[in-house]
Amino acid sequence: MRKKTFCFLLLFFPASLCIAQQNSIDSLKKIVASAKDDTFKVNTINALSKAYFSTKPSESVRYATEAKKLSEKLNFRKGIAMSYKNIGIGFYQQGKYANAISNWEQAKMVWDSLGDKVGVSNMLCNEGSVYFNQGDDAKALELYLKSLKIAEDINDTLRMVTALYNVGAVYSNKSNTFGKAKEYYLKALPLAILIKDDYSIGTVTVNLGEIYFKEKNYNTALKYFEQSLKAYEGSENIPYSLNYIGRVYEKRKDYKNAIIKHLRAYNISKNLDAKLDMCISLLGLAFTYQQKGDLNLAQSYYFQAKAIADELHAITELKQVYEGLAKNYAILKDFENAYNYQLLLLDIKDTLYNIDTDKKLQGLAFGFDLEKKQNQINLLTKDFEIQRQITEKQKLIRNGFMGGFAIVLLFAGVFLSQRNRISKEKKRSDELLLNILPYEIAEELKAKGSADAKLIDEVTVLFTDFKGFTTYSEKLSPKELVKDIHECFSAFDQIMGKYRMEKIKTIGDSYMAAGGIPTPNDSHAVDAVNAALEISRFIEEGKARKISMGLPYFEIRIGIHTGAVVAGIVGIKKFAYDIWGDTVNTASRMESSGEPGKVNISGTTYEIVKDKFNCFYRGKVQAKGKGEIDMYFVEQI
Repeated sequence: MRKKTFCFLLLFFPASLCIAQQNSIDSLKKIVASAKDDTFKVNTINALSKAYFSTKPSESVRYATEAKKLSEKLNFRKGIAMSYKNIGIGFYQQGKYANAISNWEQAKMVWDSLGDKVGVSNMLCNEGSVYFNQGDDAKALELYLKSLKIAEDINDTLRMVTALYNVGAVYSNKSNTFGKAKEYYLKALPLAILIKDDYSIGTVTVNLGEIYFKEKNYNTALKYFEQSLKAYEGSENIPYSLNYIGRVYEKRKDYKNAIIKHLRAYNISKNLDAKLDMCISLLGLAFTYQQKGDLNLAQSYYFQAKAIADELHAITELKQVYEGLAKNYAILKDFENAYNYQLLLLDIKDTLYNIDTDKKLQGLAFGFDLEKKQNQINLLTKDFEIQRQITEKQKLIRNGFMGGFAIVLLFAGVFLSQRNRISKEKKRSDELLLNILPYEIAEELKAKGSADAKLIDEVTVLFTDFKGFTTYSEKLSPKELVKDIHECFSAFDQIMGKYRMEKIKTIGDSYMAAGGIPTPNDSHAVDAVNAALEISRFIEEGKARKISMGLPYFEIRIGIHTGAVVAGIVGIKKFAYDIWGDTVNTASRMESSGEPGKVNISGTTYEIVKDKFNCFYRGKVQAKGKGEIDMYFVEQI
């Protein structure tokens, strides 16, 4: 089953935005447009931000940022904390976990200064959810337990329930800690019942049932699944409980009741247009008919489930489809089809393994990125603190003239020493800031404390990605892997500098840069292609060298597209310069639609650089989410 745990963070909004919610958004916008600048307007803008959590998280961030600015203007600290929280949720929904944590830390500090322990407990739980999703169970557990301790201290039952079942979720990740998971779920359940919170009751009981199901204690599992079904009545979570009840009946060989439950789950899911739940229900029917011996009907349901899983790219469900069809064809003695689906099953198992490995690597990168950014901000903060100290000492020096010339000389010596020190520290922090941000943006930030996002009409975006990175990473120790990536990305950084390209960020084993920002120029497309060709040569030389030494090697795909972007700083404390827009998405598709060792450019970029390079038309190539796009491979003249 897909939904294993439920995050407190996500309790604030449903999975899809219904018509009523859209009407609510329209109403909130009208209120904001006519409201005067007061705390009511802040709360309304934050409500608007919440409405966009699951559908347009970037809009959620935009509105919450607007609410924060107004709150700061009004010195409405509760509004500031709520805005930071909403900004964090918006970033969380976009997978920008470091930015989410940064904003929740800000919210936590404001709530702590207000003595609002509920807010602090809430933020600890939200931060725990990030680490949980990143696979860092130890850090998630630490944060959840801190949240629980605060909730117990203030006797906040809802926060206690949330923290308890989140702790249980961590322990439910491994079979050898199922006992601990049950312990925390069973502590949460009576509290959820006490406050009559049906969502929490349903969540705790469905998780308890899932553990007992995995332990093959089907009677106890059924008891909890039926309890969750009752709690979820009237909500979109009913199919989840129904399908698990159907699976219990299937294990008991009570196929009639199993089919009834799966069919009911399917019909409810269909009415809600909840396609993943529809797919899971169809799989439940297929499993049941296969166990019953009705192989033709089982096969029909497998293919219906496959159609939805293909549409959703639901890999876990596709694995179950291929597994079921391989078994079905084998029983029917159609060994050719059985073999074909067995091959598909092996392929998708590899994909799932790679996804799991990527998730672990991303978790490591997230931790490293968070620590690196915090260290950078700490150094900048240190600079400001030193400046404050020197200002205080300058006051003392001025006062020293009244105490005698000797004292003045003494403090003057201290002043000169400290001035040299602050000069060195300032130079260091300036260099650090320029490592994080482009010069123009850094200067704007220092001058007014913020930097405005700007629309730039024509920018060329470059993406790179290593082919077979997961397989490559399995052949090296973590130290060797980091060393190789560092060498490659360091070389890329130098190449970007050579061609006036601005490095934007690295994402796992991908590298992103852009030409023509932050200051527009006319050579950005040619610069980007030259940089791409030099990167390609660098990787090819490294490949040849490693082949001669019998070592594993990288191959690389590079994609380029030209168009308009919005560029600016992400976040408000842990700064990062970033770009947004369809141009970025298209450039990414150029990379994923390319071939190893090739520089793949769009028709838009081709029209700009065609006189400077040899370009070979590939035709109209299908790009995911973009349809057919004119693409060209490019070589230097």
